[in-house]
Amino acid sequence: MTVLLHKSRVALADRAADAGLWLLAAVNVLIALAFLVVLASLSPANAQDLPACGGNNLLAKVEKNDPAAFAKLRVEADAVPNGKAIFWKIEKDGKPASWLLGTMHVTDPRVVAMPDGARKAFDEAATVVVESDEIADEKKAGVTILARPDLTMFTDGKSITDFLDKDDAETLAEGLKDRGLSLAAVARMKPWMIASFVALPACEITRKTAGAAFLDQKLATDALAEGKTLKGLETLIEQISALDSLPIEPQIQGLVQTVALGDTLQDVIETMSQLYLAGDVGMIMPMMRAAAPLEEGEVDSYADFEQRIIIDRNHTMATRAAPILADGNVFMAVGALHLPGAEGVVELLRKEGFTVTAVN
Repeated sequence: MTVLLHKSRVALADRAADAGLWLLAAVNVLIALAFLVVLASLSPANAQDLPACGGNNLLAKVEKNDPAAFAKLRVEADAVPNGKAIFWKIEKDGKPASWLLGTMHVTDPRVVAMPDGARKAFDEAATVVVESDEIADEKKAGVTILARPDLTMFTDGKSITDFLDKDDAETLAEGLKDRGLSLAAVARMKPWMIASFVALPACEITRKTAGAAFLDQKLATDALAEGKTLKGLETLIEQISALDSLPIEPQIQGLVQTVALGDTLQDVIETMSQLYLAGDVGMIMPMMRAAAPLEEGEVDSYADFEQRIIIDRNHTMATRAAPILADGNVFMAVGALHLPGAEGVVELLRKEGFTVTAVN
């Protein structure tokens, strides 16, 4: 646990190491729809009585209890290129303007509402681009995912318990029990798949079970309902393969640590949500890294996560989006963590010849 979090008295378990935190980020970066297959078998909640998630902003506590540490984080976040907006205007060669919205893959009504101007831009666009157009059909998406058991399940006779010591097995079993699951029932699942419905607060799972759409999914289904052209930049299999490509040991470690967060999970998600709503996406990854810096001899899981799950996919998205954006009048929505940085989608689209301007 860092001095930063000790001083702010933020309860992130004994040590919510980097693996656990990047796993939380991964759930919000990737549209891992495997959890929909699991949720489909659960009893639906009352769609008219959906819970609010709540939670506290951890950074607000840091700012209050350790201003110097917060100031250091602020400097780091402010240095991230294009880290101050989630809504962007895209222009090129006198064509009609297009628009880029950074999203969170959650059902939070504050997120689904979108920033000022985004709804109008969506309504007027002829083409809508999302990370994967397969999210518009949950059943079809589920079939696609289940058709690749090697990505979702251990197919070599192993189970997740083969990678756990006694203490970690007890922690995971207890955490799953609190969520109405048993370790035996999910033991053959890959860690990322278990995480796709464990690394979210119970309130978010309840809302999704009740049929509430996350922002990207709503944009995709609305586009089809309104007769717009819907295009995807990746396939679900490509997305899942990126998660599955991460080394197994950090995945396991991250899953155990995420479960160990318990109710604090709501605080972590709320902190990310408030940063997103403020357009302060450049702060998200510095906040994650500060929560659990590397100790001597530890592998830099962040570097691997950022390269495979964010940076590599940024290049794919920008390259595939460029010809779609060329004619203009496009509304593009991808995870907000793909936007900032020297190799973020905003900067990569500029390298493709587009003028990309923040909309405040």
